[in-house]
Amino acid sequence: AVVQAQTQIAAGRHADAAATVAEAIALARDTGRPHREGRLGAVLARVAAIEGDEPRLRELTASAPPDLADGAFALLDLGLGRYDDALRRLAHDPHGDVLSAADQVEAALRAGDAAQARAAFTRFRIWAEAGKQPWALAVSLRCEALLNEREEPFTEALRLHEQSSRPFERARTELLYGEHLRRARRRSDARVPLRSAATTFERLRATPWLDRARAELRATGESGSSTPTAPDLVDRLTPQELQVVRLAAAGTSSREIAAQLFLSPRTVEYHLYKAYPKLGISSRKELSRLTLEPA
Repeated sequence: AVVQAQTQIAAGRHADAAATVAEAIALARDTGRPHREGRLGAVLARVAAIEGDEPRLRELTASAPPDLADGAFALLDLGLGRYDDALRRLAHDPHGDVLSAADQVEAALRAGDAAQARAAFTRFRIWAEAGKQPWALAVSLRCEALLNEREEPFTEALRLHEQSSRPFERARTELLYGEHLRRARRRSDARVPLRSAATTFERLRATPWLDRARAELRATGESGSSTPTAPDLVDRLTPQELQVVRLAAAGTSSREIAAQLFLSPRTVEYHLYKAYPKLGISSRKELSRLTLEPA
């Protein structure tokens, strides 16, 4: 279940990953293996980090291994522009998760530590070239482009991204390529990858990254949102909010929802609080009149 959920997350299928984990947690409880719940729940930490949901991230990593928690929080910090915080989380263990080395490259460069960025890049490049997976080679080229401020590695990275199905990583490459073009005063050219990145980030509900892409688009002189939000009620919610809202609409109490979704009652209330304005309502009682069919 862990590998399946991780694969679904990489492919941008966050709701499917949440369902996979929920099913695995229920099975662990039914078979008397509650010790697996913490590890299973922590798999979704990356989704919370991508979406910028810090309370949810803290909940999921409360009993997670330190390297997993640090990697997820570093990704959150990176999306929010907290580069020093991201670097501090990643730099304490230079031999930690190699998948976080690419994040370390970006964080170190933003924090002004080129030496650490190059060391992290070397570690990631060796791993990527050994595995020869297109997405990993693309991310390696993205890091190279950042380090050397060159356009060619960006374009080659985007070509390789087309051979894999990791939309979040592709959008990150597009965002950084757009930033590169904008700084080179090629504003019209920059809008193309930035618009594509914004579209993907919005679909993934990656709010911090969407904000960054839109800020870059504004810096090119483009006004307004280039990626309008879908009017459908379901599409206004994050996968976690949607799960909570559907259960609440069915009359399930916050405590029961918490037990079913491996959350605390406080986090359930937080998700409801965030969902109500998106749905145009102000209380739990109003949920019963909404149509929240599965997407």
